[in-house]
Amino acid sequence: MAVFPTLPKRFHGPSVWMLYAVGLVPAASAFYLGATGQLPGNAVKEFEHLLGLWALRFLIATLAITPIRDLFAVNWLRYRRALGLLAFYYVLMHFLAYMVLDQTLRFEAIVADIARRPFITIGMAALVMLIPLGLTSNNWSIRKLGQRWNKLHRLVYVIAAAGALHFAMSVKVVGPEQMLYVAMVAALLAWRAIRMRFLRSKRQQAGPIRSRPATEKAAG
Repeated sequence: MAVFPTLPKRFHGPSVWMLYAVGLVPAASAFYLGATGQLPGNAVKEFEHLLGLWALRFLIATLAITPIRDLFAVNWLRYRRALGLLAFYYVLMHFLAYMVLDQTLRFEAIVADIARRPFITIGMAALVMLIPLGLTSNNWSIRKLGQRWNKLHRLVYVIAAAGALHFAMSVKVVGPEQMLYVAMVAALLAWRAIRMRFLRSKRQQAGPIRSRPATEKAAG
């Protein structure tokens, strides 16, 4: 039984678009604060950091949809594509902020940064892997690719791990915030490893419960 009330079907579509609108608010807010000089310290670095952090949050939210359904019978699958695309948009904005605002399109410096700074190398690899996922997050691609679409989109687990590692390595001292995100991604990866066993066990436990009324009726 679901622990949350079910949203009426007529609100499914509007609620997805609402998620997109709300999901872009942090980027707009951070841009406004940076443009008006209200971000602390280095405004460009802070803006870039906030975009990357929200990208990681949306990646984690995307991966959390399945365990939430498995454990709590709450079906939010209709929001998974929107969350994944929001993560994609934030990763792109994070990279563009780094390339345009931080490095001012100095391509030699950008290439050198990617080559010599491991956390940027990992972040760039995550972006490259995320691009095909973002471009194929539509119904046409699902129909065209078939089972290959599922295999391709499993890369999101690798991307989330790379994102958490990128975030942790981007600071001089790994603190509680970085450890929290690494732990959340690790938990989601661990859930994927044990998920099939959990579902099998759940089905086996549900089987005798479903058959009990027929047994009782026969006994009566």
